[in-house]
This record gives sequence, structure tokens and C-alpha cells, in this order.
Amino acid sequence: MTKKPRRRVSGHRRVVYALLLSNGVSLLLLGLRILESETTRYWFLVWNLALGWLPLLFAWWLVSRVRRTRWLSWQNALLSVLWLGFLPNSFYLVSDLIHLRVTGEVSLLYDVVLFCSFIFNAYLAGFMSLYLLHRELLHRLQRQNAHTVVAAVLLACSFAIYLGRNLRWNTWDVLINPAGLLFDVSDRVVNPSLHPQSFVTTATFFVLLGSMYVVIWQLVEALRTDSQS
Repeated sequence: MTKKPRRRVSGHRRVVYALLLSNGVSLLLLGLRILESETTRYWFLVWNLALGWLPLLFAWWLVSRVRRTRWLSWQNALLSVLWLGFLPNSFYLVSDLIHLRVTGEVSLLYDVVLFCSFIFNAYLAGFMSLYLLHRELLHRLQRQNAHTVVAAVLLACSFAIYLGRNLRWNTWDVLINPAGLLFDVSDRVVNPSLHPQSFVTTATFFVLLGSMYVVIWQLVEALRTDSQS
């Protein structure tokens, strides 16, 4: 009898499996901490990671649509707004490091690993979603213009992290309290000298996110080039 050829797992599916495994490790680490400490002190990491995954889901959905329909259709425009509105959540999670401290429940080193695991997975989701849309922009815009749009997105995310951590605004406040959010944003644009921390925080995160994404972009592009040669 002839052996049936083994079915190869597609590259995209392998990425999904790897992501699920990595996220599963984060949940396992948190579960073990809860069992050991009998507290749910860091349960918010799960919620923040879930929010961090939404941009990737929106990006996958949007990319599948823009390859068949116009990007400026109302459905795709709505998906674009949802993606941009939730993208800062992927990068916000690193600011949760301010909650780290010696609790006596488990070792501080364990909590450091726990936080790094969640942050890693959230950043992966955010950067992957950005990469997917970056590639689509390159098909529609000049290369420099596409890069500029991505830089503007990262700058907006950096400012949104400041709004979330320092002023405690959330994504859904765009709908719940748009007037208050608009006031805080406009006040920092009109009176920058009164709010120096907003620019320091924004610039710090912009440098961090921008430098990380440049490395990821160059790495993926190099791998794509090598695989095609």
C-alpha cells in the first residue's frame, strides 16, 4: 500500500498555533499564581490581553475584505476605525508594570515573568495587526506615504497610552464621554506648556514602539526576501 502524503500545515496556521501556545502559557502562569497565592490580584492582565487581541482580529477581517472590496466602503471604514481605536490596548499593557511589587504571595521574579509573558503576547498581536495593514497600504500608497501613515498610527497609540495611564481614559469613552475626552486632548494640544508630561510620555512610547516595529518590519521583510530568492 502506498502511503498517503502528509498534509502540510500552512504558514499562517502555524503562526496561529504558536500564538495560541504562547497565550496559553500566559494563562497557565496566571492560573498557577492564583492557585499558589489564593488571590486574583493580577486578573486584569487577562482582560487587558483580550483587549490587545482585538486589533489583530479586526486587522485580519479588514485585510480579507479590502482584498475583495474598496477600502473606503462604510464596512471597511468602520473596521479601520475599530482597529485604530483598539490598537493602543495592545501596547498599553506594558504600563501595567507599575503594579509590580513584592507581595509575599509568590516571588517577585515569578511575577516579572508573568507580566513579561502577557506583555509579549499583547505586543505580538499589536505589531502583527499593524504589519498586516502596513502591507496593504504599500499596495495603495507610495512607499514613503505608507511608512508615514504607520508612524502616525504609532504616535497616536503613544498618546493614547498616556491618556489611558495618566488620565484613565478608556477606548469606549469615545462613545460614553466624547466631550470630556475631546476637552482633555484639545487642552494638551492648545496648551502644551501646561502639560509637559503628556509629551514626555508620548515621545517615550513613540520611540519604544517605533524602534521595535522597525526591527520587526526589517526582520519579516528579510525573511520574505530570502524565501523568494
